[in-house]
Amino acid sequence: AFPTETVYGLGAHALIPSAVADVFAAKGRPANDPLIVHVPDLEAALPLWAPPSCASESLVISALASSLWPGPLTLVLPAAAAVPPAVTASTGRVGVRCPAHPIARALLSEAGVPVAAPSANRFGHVSPTEASHVVEDLGGFPGGVWVVDGGPGSCGVGIESTVCAVDGPRRALEVLRRG
Repeated sequence: AFPTETVYGLGAHALIPSAVADVFAAKGRPANDPLIVHVPDLEAALPLWAPPSCASESLVISALASSLWPGPLTLVLPAAAAVPPAVTASTGRVGVRCPAHPIARALLSEAGVPVAAPSANRFGHVSPTEASHVVEDLGGFPGGVWVVDGGPGSCGVGIESTVCAVDGPRRALEVLRRG
């Protein structure tokens, strides 16, 4: 688990189905609830999405990412074939974000892989904003959960990211969750 500017995330390699399954197991998360994938920048996000359906979709993605990334915005678009169905909850769409927290950014850059990272808590519990919250909620998971402690107050936003679906063919943005 690692801190982001929103809450602590429970991370795993997003393109390895067994790693993704471990996230679902640790959280007790239902399989019909998709995961958000974290990346260090737009360049790392693009291969996770299917090719844009139209030129305006590319422009919107670029404008949103250049204006609001890094930051607490998740963009949802059709998933590339490389993204496991478990990550998308078999919806065919994947949410991707580029966090602003310096520890998250360093971890993602060093990992060099997309990281599926929902909040680091049992499903339905309050999202953690301190490392101790993660240990209290997930510490009993068999095999344990490693936590990178960002220090007091490191998750300054304290709530999950805003999730926005981009629909190029309809030329529409839809806020799926306010953060």
